[in-house]
Amino acid sequence: METNFKENHSKITHEFKSAWEEINEEEKKHVFELSDEYKNFLDNGKTERECVEQIIKAVELKGFKNLQEIIKNSEEIKPGMKIYANNKGKSAMVLVVGKDKIETGMNVVGTHIDSPRLDLKPFPLYEDGGLALLKTHYYGGIKKYQWVSLPLALHGVIYKKNGEKVNIIIGEDDNDPVFFITDLLPHLAKDQIEKNLKEGITGEGLNIIVGNIPLGDKDIKEKVKFHVMKILNYKYGIEEDDFISAEIEAVPAGKTKNVGFDESLLGGYGHDDRVCSFASLKAILDIENPKKTCVAFFADKEEVGSQGNTGMESMFFQNMIAELIGLQNKGYNEILLRRSFASTKVLSGDVAAGFDPNFPDVSDKRNSAYIGKGVTIIKYTGSRGKSGCNDANAEFISKVRKVFNNNNVSWQSGELGKVDQGGGGTIAFILANYGAEVIDCGTPVLSMHAPFEIISKVDFYMTFKGYKAFFKDA
Repeated sequence: METNFKENHSKITHEFKSAWEEINEEEKKHVFELSDEYKNFLDNGKTERECVEQIIKAVELKGFKNLQEIIKNSEEIKPGMKIYANNKGKSAMVLVVGKDKIETGMNVVGTHIDSPRLDLKPFPLYEDGGLALLKTHYYGGIKKYQWVSLPLALHGVIYKKNGEKVNIIIGEDDNDPVFFITDLLPHLAKDQIEKNLKEGITGEGLNIIVGNIPLGDKDIKEKVKFHVMKILNYKYGIEEDDFISAEIEAVPAGKTKNVGFDESLLGGYGHDDRVCSFASLKAILDIENPKKTCVAFFADKEEVGSQGNTGMESMFFQNMIAELIGLQNKGYNEILLRRSFASTKVLSGDVAAGFDPNFPDVSDKRNSAYIGKGVTIIKYTGSRGKSGCNDANAEFISKVRKVFNNNNVSWQSGELGKVDQGGGGTIAFILANYGAEVIDCGTPVLSMHAPFEIISKVDFYMTFKGYKAFFKDA
């Protein structure tokens, strides 16, 4: 009896193991190589626009064709075709046409490429106390105190009054200046430190220092501001009112770094959700002649609710699939689009909250994602009583488990903290509203939404491996 119990223990109980222990030396080498590729993507994709540029460059090198050109030429949609669509330079869709028609359903991995940041206000430049500063409006869920006293870079675009586009990246090159938001010295912070963390730094206090040298004659009141505008006018040909037609984002300056003596972790800005986005991109690039049409979707605006014409709630995804169905069937039929989405399977590729031993009280240890134990599936997110969530059904979770197990993907199950602690959401519910089967599935992260986030390289690798298996076998 005792012998049988011991023999059966591992069969009827379960423990999620370290993914590092599940791979051999050859696969471990691939983990580090793929992570180096990802570091390059992250360092060169600090805005959603920069991410889309990299995505399109990567897929065009692999022979993917622009959907707009296919529509223009009324090309026939054939199995194996590789196609992409660019939505206003801020979101994108990449797909490989399957042997089955699109109306029979698709295998989709949906991720987002926007990250929390500081946006410049429409009229940002001013002078105070002998300094020139830029006013900002934070984007997404941030802890404001984390964004002071660190080097910042400016990324974005400005459209001048004549319509000319100017790209700006300042603060990333070793010879570039960086920018800075001050914090109060502890010697004078008596009142500040008595406030709670939420109130210690205010949104209107996130003003970026950009200059100090005055320029001009005695009749010019704001000489430091004028000097900054002279520099911007000389380098970029812009005038102050051009800021109104600009999208400039302040992000942490610097590159992604290996973390730990064993270099097993990656620290950098924007893992949420560019780690899942890059894993999805690499996975779709490896897909050839699938049975079902495979789609990697890269959305904007997730961090602020997914609204807008580049967010997941826009009609872009539906419109592009409608175009393909119309070309595939030599004419569009609304019911075919609805059938397609109702038969579609989706991994909502978003990061998971990793268990943090420095803050154990916010997590249920038995239902947390752990760093180094692989890609995480999350049945539901939402807040408290699952408010605002997509709750994946048992049938679909069983399908995903089987796909991962059959392809040697190290995976774990997780939840977003204790029930009454807080919560959050992803794009999952939006895709589920189309009628698709959807579950959240992504890489666990520490210090999520901070200017410097941490992931494990093996978790990223297993995310890539899981997405690739899902594209092929779901």
